[in-house]
Amino acid sequence: MQQSVAKPLIRPCTRVWLLMVGLTFVTYSARWLGLTEMGVVLAVLGIALVKAQMVIDYFMGLRRVRGFWRPLLFGYLIVLGGLIITAFALASQ
Repeated sequence: MQQSVAKPLIRPCTRVWLLMVGLTFVTYSARWLGLTEMGVVLAVLGIALVKAQMVIDYFMGLRRVRGFWRPLLFGYLIVLGGLIITAFALASQ
């Protein structure tokens, strides 16, 4: 006799996509949150880095990968975020 396994209402990749869409709307509405210029930049950059990490983990399939690729891409995100913050800080002086 076969046992039926209950399927989740929303698949995990769909949940991640919906969360990314929600974060995009938060980023879009950052202007109305009343943050300072640097606050907006840091908030938007943080959300962008979280979304990029979600793409790496779920859509590139590296969430359970050990070894070289996941740390390499995480390091890339950290370097990229640092360069963006540096460029913005130098431009606003």
